[in-house]
Amino acid sequence: MSTAIVTGSPVPGSSLEGDLRALGFDVRLAQDPAAAEEALAAVPGEQRVAVVDAGFVGHVHALRLGLTDPRFPASAIPGAVTAQPAARQALTRAVARTGVDPDVVAKSLEADGTDVHHPELGELVAAVPADPQARNEARQALASVDDEAIRLRTAVKARDGFFTTYCISPYSRYIARWCARRGLTPNQVTTASLLVALIAAACAATGTRGGFVAAGVLLLASFVLDCTDGQLARYSLQYSTMGAWLDATFDRAKEYAYYAGLALGAANASGDDVWALALGAMVLQTGRHVIDFSFNEANHDAEALGKLAGASPTASLSGKLDSVGWTVWARRMVVLPIGERWALIALFTALTTPRITFYMLLIGCALAACYTTAGRVLRSLTRRARRTDRAAAALGDLADSGPIAEVVAKAVKAKAAPVVAAVGAVAVVAVSALTDFGSVWPIVAAAVYCVTSGLAVSRPLKGSLDWLVPPIFRAGEYLTILVLAARADVQGALPAAFGLVAAVAYHHYDTVYRIRGNAGAPPHWLVRTIGGHEGRTLVVTVLAALLTPTDFATALTVFAVAVALVVLAESIRFWVASAQRGEPAVHDEGEPA
Repeated sequence: MSTAIVTGSPVPGSSLEGDLRALGFDVRLAQDPAAAEEALAAVPGEQRVAVVDAGFVGHVHALRLGLTDPRFPASAIPGAVTAQPAARQALTRAVARTGVDPDVVAKSLEADGTDVHHPELGELVAAVPADPQARNEARQALASVDDEAIRLRTAVKARDGFFTTYCISPYSRYIARWCARRGLTPNQVTTASLLVALIAAACAATGTRGGFVAAGVLLLASFVLDCTDGQLARYSLQYSTMGAWLDATFDRAKEYAYYAGLALGAANASGDDVWALALGAMVLQTGRHVIDFSFNEANHDAEALGKLAGASPTASLSGKLDSVGWTVWARRMVVLPIGERWALIALFTALTTPRITFYMLLIGCALAACYTTAGRVLRSLTRRARRTDRAAAALGDLADSGPIAEVVAKAVKAKAAPVVAAVGAVAVVAVSALTDFGSVWPIVAAAVYCVTSGLAVSRPLKGSLDWLVPPIFRAGEYLTILVLAARADVQGALPAAFGLVAAVAYHHYDTVYRIRGNAGAPPHWLVRTIGGHEGRTLVVTVLAALLTPTDFATALTVFAVAVALVVLAESIRFWVASAQRGEPAVHDEGEPA
């Protein structure tokens, strides 16, 4: 429940009360400041409250943007100000100091240290006219602008890929409006998208041509719903902590479940074993995302050094390219964002075989990873910046260091973190690939990896290329699991490895979304319980050395189930509890890749 206190004398012919009620507000009229303060005091503290000037003239969507967005404790537009429970006391103090003029109250809130959100209204009208002539002009401006058209247009993500922008969003926004008018929530649409993708994976698993065609069509349908849930959230301002988590994690679950479906379909169709390709695609895609996350966390609050620090040659070139229309779309497509990637997967699933589909996916993702990583390395080397303690802490959390690395980090300090991390990662992957299955040498290499992992995080990760440390750790762990499962060369080893990497990758994605939501990293006991990246790598090499290939496959399966149960149980408990506590709503625009 929300309450709007309309202050001042009602204006004849005004639709303000009806507009506020349509937005879910309980409207209370207060013609003088004393009555307004009394009405404000009577509103329960757990409710959102808005103070609106009775002379307000504006679009309903302007009121919606200014007064109903759940992401901000306080928000204001000309003639109206609102506060959620977290900012209620500040609003009460501001009203007591300044009176009930919403614009003055908003300035008082900001002067008192409260962050007040001012939404971008663009063509939307929001004003309190001072005289009849100004009111008439405001009403004419109101009638000349279709706020529903603006609402539909702004429901679409501002920056998206070519396929999504031109092949999905032109109609998915109308699906979002249809859902809003029927009371559906973004979380329900997100869940529907997951179910459709799982059905697509099941169709692919049949191994028939009809199943592959149906899988491709359903995968695209799932992507349409995936776009729709975000557009519905923006259209109706239904942002939530739970929704952001579901949208982010379900995207990965859908894609990786589909990979598994393709691998099963290949086996059922012709006995072709493509589990190594499926796992390789998952490793590569997860690695790309970790690079994105790490780079962004390292640089989003970095302080540039020097007069021209922010204008590196790489950044300048990027800016010039963005000034040429076609290069913008070319650069967005070359990184193979989710729309282009899913379209590629769907097309090749329907027309070719799972093996060819994975080949095309791996080639496309590898080229995209090289392009984006090279650009970010160049930016890091040419742009001098001082990274903050918060950025270093975020990179440390993304590193996912376990107890072994922690002990080493406390004992010895080292520099050149990316180089040290890369030495250990390359060693364990290479030795695992070049020695016979069952050899003890991978254990030795894994021990070296544990030591180098600790050395790499022994100092705060503030170097220009230290954002590469978490991606290097992901590559070292995931590729070691893939290589040892492939070397085992028994049925079930690679699917078990796929499950283990999927469970660990979920934990790493969950860490990212907690950091992005300002919720902190997963608890230290969880990281210790599942061993950290270096501990898990060591465990897998020990299992490979001590067990027969068949027993190794069984052990990997048990390990994957154990990690998945622990990680999922803690993650679900955390996010459900956050939603129940009413944590500030967040809205993640999603990763372009």
